[in-house]
Amino acid sequence: MNLSFSIIVPVYNRPQEIEELLESLCQQDFSDDFELLIIEDGSKHTCAVEVEKYQSKLNIKYFFKANSGAGLSRNFGMENATGNYFIILDSDVLVPKQYLKVVKQALESNFTDVYGGPDAAHSSFTPLQKAINYSMTSVLTTGGIRGKKKAVGKFQPRSFNLGLSKKAFEKTKGFAALKAGEDIDLTFRLWENGFETQLIAEAFVYHKRRSSIQQFFKQTFAFGTARPQLNKRYPETAKITYWFPSLFILGLDISLIALLFGYWQGIALYVIYLGFLFVDALFQTKNLRVALLSIVTSMTQFMGYGLGFLESQFFPKVEE
Repeated sequence: MNLSFSIIVPVYNRPQEIEELLESLCQQDFSDDFELLIIEDGSKHTCAVEVEKYQSKLNIKYFFKANSGAGLSRNFGMENATGNYFIILDSDVLVPKQYLKVVKQALESNFTDVYGGPDAAHSSFTPLQKAINYSMTSVLTTGGIRGKKKAVGKFQPRSFNLGLSKKAFEKTKGFAALKAGEDIDLTFRLWENGFETQLIAEAFVYHKRRSSIQQFFKQTFAFGTARPQLNKRYPETAKITYWFPSLFILGLDISLIALLFGYWQGIALYVIYLGFLFVDALFQTKNLRVALLSIVTSMTQFMGYGLGFLESQFFPKVEE
């Protein structure tokens, strides 16, 4: 298959991030032509100025549309793309210079209609962003098997770093109108239609994610609310492990209450766990501040996902 890449990037009020992404795409060690579609999703603070700066350096198509969410904006981009293989990126990523070359080589040696890649923390990221990245990718948190070769079951790509053939898009109609979990929903429908997915471990991106604890909590809460909805749509995919963050939070509450009555054993287990997490984060990041912040971000992750899951499980909202 003669691959022709179209990179699709939805953006909402993040002009500074887009400029950094565009600069990283200019540095690609890749000789083939590719197009870039920036989809402004009803932003008040557009990236028109930033896009204009790179028009002469990149083949950019810039669109402005009414706000509909990232998933439908990605669909809009794929509908207007001319390539036969779409690469979906979030606006808050930086792309290593070898990225497109790695993707092309991997697909030429083992073609699949869908691929995903992992994420990493760039040296320029803040300590909090590095801590969030640790929490979202560690085997000691709900990040667990994300982007790992030893993942259990078939690999589920995530929309911050995902590739999709034109054929697969036309068959599935792309992303559903979900506020969260739309990439998982798409993966399940791709599998139902017989498309294979693969992890290209070397095709990683630097993912900034959120820049504050409050934003990170809101993001993980949304992830948690999405899972029970997906379980109802695809009951055969439901797993007991999805309850773990909620059980973690409930267990912590019970342990704190027990401590008031002199029973310290429960809290001791949590302290031991956080100690292991700190040591692992320190080993992975080689930074004491990041390791300390990783305790905060991991607890925020458990709290956000766990509470979001419980709310959606027991007090579901009607899907729009």
